[in-house]
Amino acid sequence: MKTLIIAAHPNIEASIVNNRWIKELRKYPEKYTVHELYQEYPDEKIDIEKEQQRIESHGKLILQFPIQWFNCPPLLKKWLDDVFTYGWAYGSRGNQLKDRKVALAVTAGIRKAEYHQEGKYLYTLDQLLVPFETTFRYCEANYRFYFAHYGKEKRPGGNEEENYRLEAQELEQSARDYIAFIDQI
Repeated sequence: MKTLIIAAHPNIEASIVNNRWIKELRKYPEKYTVHELYQEYPDEKIDIEKEQQRIESHGKLILQFPIQWFNCPPLLKKWLDDVFTYGWAYGSRGNQLKDRKVALAVTAGIRKAEYHQEGKYLYTLDQLLVPFETTFRYCEANYRFYFAHYGKEKRPGGNEEENYRLEAQELEQSARDYIAFIDQI
């Protein structure tokens, strides 16, 4: 079965990494379905039944989003609240996520070193993403961790052209690594 990617970026056109990841995923329509929440629901009125059917018709589930205020974008949170209902995702008869392989793909706009106990923000990305892991475990899904792309400051000593070339290479490698991450789940 194909993998469903729930992409939640409030301004995908301005995104560098999330946009590139989506372009890479779309090269393989036989393997991945990319579902962009902000394009589908600009009014934030989520069709719950349609979303549940979409999940049911796929194998793996990946939530792709930028870290915003150390959490997910608001429409993704609403989507989780609306779609993961009692009797469908959890509860005595809610088993639609049971044993389903799920993972996260996140972009963090700051350096990895800042997501550390001695870093600027004191918490690791692992710690910040615990609510997602806990949600999936509560629904008895098979949580498979996350893939992350961290932001970077300009490299000291390089000129603009060299910095751009290195960033472009890193972006392309990130896209390839993301595909490999999904495929190994």
